[in-house]
Amino acid sequence: MRTLLRGGRVVDPGTGFDGVADVLLSEAGIEAVGANLTADATEVDVSGLVVGPGFVDLHSHVHSVAGQRLQAMDGVTTALDLEAGLMPVERAYAEAAAAGRPLHYGFSASWGAARAQVLAGIEPDANIDSGLAVLGNPAWQRSSSSKELAAWLSLLDTELGAGALGIGVLMGYAPQSAPAEFLAVAHLAAMAGVPTYTHVRELVEVDPAIPVDGSAEIVAAAGETGAAMHHCHVNSTSGHHIDRVLATLADARREGSRVTVEAYPYGAGSTAVGAAFIEPERLRLKGLRPSSVIILDTGERVRDEGRLRQLRRDDPGAPCLLEFLDEENPRERALLHQALAFPDAIVASDAMPVHWPDGRTESTEWPLPPGGTTHPRTAGTFAKTLRLMVREAGVWSWLEAFRRCSYLPARLLDEVAPAARGKGHLGAGADADLVVLDPAAITDTATYADPTRPSAGVRHLFVAGVPVVADGNLDEKALPGKPLRGEPR
Repeated sequence: MRTLLRGGRVVDPGTGFDGVADVLLSEAGIEAVGANLTADATEVDVSGLVVGPGFVDLHSHVHSVAGQRLQAMDGVTTALDLEAGLMPVERAYAEAAAAGRPLHYGFSASWGAARAQVLAGIEPDANIDSGLAVLGNPAWQRSSSSKELAAWLSLLDTELGAGALGIGVLMGYAPQSAPAEFLAVAHLAAMAGVPTYTHVRELVEVDPAIPVDGSAEIVAAAGETGAAMHHCHVNSTSGHHIDRVLATLADARREGSRVTVEAYPYGAGSTAVGAAFIEPERLRLKGLRPSSVIILDTGERVRDEGRLRQLRRDDPGAPCLLEFLDEENPRERALLHQALAFPDAIVASDAMPVHWPDGRTESTEWPLPPGGTTHPRTAGTFAKTLRLMVREAGVWSWLEAFRRCSYLPARLLDEVAPAARGKGHLGAGADADLVVLDPAAITDTATYADPTRPSAGVRHLFVAGVPVVADGNLDEKALPGKPLRGEPR
């Protein structure tokens, strides 16, 4: 099937082109970009619309058709779980392929799962919900003996050999573990030629007793080993200390360290209630209270420390929201904008699984059945960012927006997965992953109260040349997603 997109405003961050042109594409890739193209193809009039490479989400914990459909309506064509990863990756890839996916998918090697297997005897099952349940288990959060360290590093190395897209490190969930272990992971990544993707441990301003400041640690490890090291959701881990953290990262980058950073445009994060950083004592250190925690499945806003301890004890894997900034407060809202505006900051969603009250985590219905719970960032991260940074604040041009949402995240993967080189740009021969959006209408509609409402303004979405969204309507039969894997070693 060939498609000719006629007369749109084509934005290609790969070449810097921003102008009216036609785009000819097929399942084999982009065939041509230029004026007045002619071809035996289905023509789609996209005049007045913006045409760009589909968004590459480095940080999505969505492993379902239902969740990926929400992301498709947000302009995403590739959704990768790189911060947490799944283990074993062979099983993760096989199960995604068997079920079918609307979007391209991929996984990192899971540092947390490897440590849990060696330190706590917890066998990984490549399931995100099982992974969430493990997060609050203290058995895997301790430091390792030299023998244990060698064992779980070997597991990670095996996963890299099986095609994992780097190493996902949930350091924030084991914040008291020995810093030498993180440095060992960085050395492994450098030797293997793959990136790490880290949820850093606490900042020293929040917890003066932390073994090492989280952002300083990733900078030091990148500088010492030469590894490419990605700092996940700097907005949520930095909170009110974003100025200091961004300055630390900027200094490191000027000195040549390969540190990259991502952010999302929300003032609340989402995790499991048993996470180490949701301990009542740690909340106090952050200037937060138990009432900053909301249990997703029930909507309960935790009333006091006693209730929080009970929830952490009884169901540590229960998904929850943690409000770390007040988006209604202009000063705190400005901190979110500051994280997004940081030079070369990548937009990434941290999309979370969708759950229904009856226990389901998947649905092939569209629109999604009512009652689904997740974080609104699952449905709205990219549209909200475009609304804030392009439409309202005018901080980014459309070219810069596509550079942050498509080009830069794809380039982070070039070394570990050469197939990524076809993504994030619109040159002839590039992958036919495109989003066509209405520049005046693009916006998020998901809220904390109603988090599964799809974004508005994405008119067309092509994944491997297949229309997943056409004229604003999602095609329920379209499952063209393909795996993005690291090169076997």
